[in-house]
Amino acid sequence: MFALALALSGLAAGFSAEINWTIGGIGAQRWVLSDNAHGRISNGSLIPQAYVTALSQSVGVTGAAGLVVLPQQAAQINGQSKTVLVFGVELGNIGDPEVTSGQALSGTGQVVADTRAGAGVGSQITVGSTSFRVVGQVVNRTMLAGTPIVFMSLHDAQALDLGGRPLITAVMTRGVPSQAPAGLDVLTNSEVEQDNLSPLGGAVSSIDNTRILMWVVAAIIVAALLYVSALQRVRDFAVLKALGSSSLVLFESLALQAVVVTLLAAVFAAVLANFLGVLFAQPVVIPASAFATLPVIAIAVGLVSSLVAVRRATSADPAAAFGG
Repeated sequence: MFALALALSGLAAGFSAEINWTIGGIGAQRWVLSDNAHGRISNGSLIPQAYVTALSQSVGVTGAAGLVVLPQQAAQINGQSKTVLVFGVELGNIGDPEVTSGQALSGTGQVVADTRAGAGVGSQITVGSTSFRVVGQVVNRTMLAGTPIVFMSLHDAQALDLGGRPLITAVMTRGVPSQAPAGLDVLTNSEVEQDNLSPLGGAVSSIDNTRILMWVVAAIIVAALLYVSALQRVRDFAVLKALGSSSLVLFESLALQAVVVTLLAAVFAAVLANFLGVLFAQPVVIPASAFATLPVIAIAVGLVSSLVAVRRATSADPAAAFGG
């Protein structure tokens, strides 16, 4: 239960981490989007590509590039149907990803895919009725709970889903535009990350509630263990009471047993949780704070659980020590 609770902590943190990796990895200092997009780059709000030129000439901007994000697309990869997000980027400009294997984009008909797509370098990805060759791979470029991103040229993305029209989702800039055309919002990376994380708030809350349930289940398991142990040690408790041991001493004995059990479980959980991430489709990033608070929670669970067995221990009749 402790290991699952840690994994759920990592699952909740993974929603934020993947957006941070993706948005931060683009390399933009500011994002210019339609004010109808409300900061969400995957909601389908489009603006004319001509804004790229206008913003590149704005005071304070040293570079600008267009980006088109197509809503979730059905793709065929290695004979399997998968869902991907398509990012159309200007080759050699802001947003063109640095590959971890293979080669960068150099023309049309090519894609660079996140490793979670399962498309190796040299393989093909078919999006709609159009096939692309995978020339490179990147890592940690996902959104919407682990949906892998496929990068292609801006021209290919516009031809794929926009009928070739010169429309984009956002203008990414280096430098801060002194002003933006009417109807556009200028946002920082952190603002874009927060706006794209907000639709997932319900999922994060559900995961956090489930994690709390895991702590409760863990407490019930330890309490049951201690209660059974107390039943088996009634004569021992009777002897201790006959020798003058107080109820506090008996409680301390049970509490120590419970704390030792839960701390050992916490150590095991800290190791096991690192291997549970592979069970989930989205990134699992267990924060350091979760590992730091685990021993504290384990001790609290142990102390609360020991209360269940205290009554049984303290009610032991000293006469039972003499065979009564």
